[in-house]
Amino acid sequence: MKIAILPGDGIGTEIVAQAVRAMQCLDLRFETETAAVGGAAYEAHGHPLPEATLKLAKEADAVLFGAVGDWKYDKLERALRPEQAILGLRKNLGLFANFRPAICYEQLTHASSLKPELVAGLDILIIRELTGDIYFGQPRGRREAPDGPFKGAQEAFDTMRYTRPEIERIAHVAFQAARKRSKRVTSVDKANVLETFQFWRDVVTEVHAQYPDIELDHMYVDNAAMQLVKAPKRFDVVVTGNMFGDILSDEAAMLTGSIGMLPSASLNEAGRGLYEPSHGSAPDIAGKDLANPLATMLSVAMMLRFSLNHPEAADRIESAVQHVLASGLRTADIWSEGTTKVGTRAMGDAVVAALSGKTTKTITKS
Repeated sequence: MKIAILPGDGIGTEIVAQAVRAMQCLDLRFETETAAVGGAAYEAHGHPLPEATLKLAKEADAVLFGAVGDWKYDKLERALRPEQAILGLRKNLGLFANFRPAICYEQLTHASSLKPELVAGLDILIIRELTGDIYFGQPRGRREAPDGPFKGAQEAFDTMRYTRPEIERIAHVAFQAARKRSKRVTSVDKANVLETFQFWRDVVTEVHAQYPDIELDHMYVDNAAMQLVKAPKRFDVVVTGNMFGDILSDEAAMLTGSIGMLPSASLNEAGRGLYEPSHGSAPDIAGKDLANPLATMLSVAMMLRFSLNHPEAADRIESAVQHVLASGLRTADIWSEGTTKVGTRAMGDAVVAALSGKTTKTITKS
């Protein structure tokens, strides 16, 4: 099993290092190869996604990704900014289905921004379509407005687009995922305003006819945002477009106590994927031993389950994380009175200890 390790920028290097330590505790044989991506790649190679990094990602069975971005790159032209690396990887690897589980562990109910009774037992799976929508739609750019009340003024524009095959395949993913859970899917759209999402609703409804055992309801995105903080446990599987999924999954993350607890998997049609925490590079705390590595470790568990076919090893990592939380250890983002605050490295040490100290035979390349 070949795994591409792309730590990226900011806290990415710190959290990925702890996730790799967890991998090394498993009774499995990995070949890992590390490459630069994001701002680190721009500094070294003049581009956030160098050809060598992209080649490695394409050849790997799975990609473990940290985070990219730093405020110092904000003045670069858009094509050279660190964030273009993750967009490029999604496009070139065909990663169309993004899985973002939002689980509130029993030990973190008091860390949530909502009352404990609203989030206790919370287990939502948000499935975000990842390669279409306004993020990739053409045409886009800047121009003089050709019409409207400010004709002739400078304007910027993007295009929201979805094709039938894009909607069909993500709908199939959602209904199949629901069969392994509570058999309920909520499709989130804005069909009352946007033609794109009236089409989305129509196609999802058509695909649903192939899954009579699954309950489907539709919800406008503004109502979904409200319901996530009003009655989050009403949701099981949520499927939505690229932009809405980006926003709602971060909202759901805070229900769990911290975005530092939220892993994610981005998969293509062959089941190969890129695994990353849902949070960003947090340059303000980089290098200070403050970041929470648990989302990245849980992303490794998703990688073992979805791409590498080692569900038992995935269970071990998830159990180790729960054991550490039960012991009372917390990084700053999930700390509360009565628990023990630790840094990135100490949290990694605790998970490694919970994994019983067995060492993986790992071949590491530079």
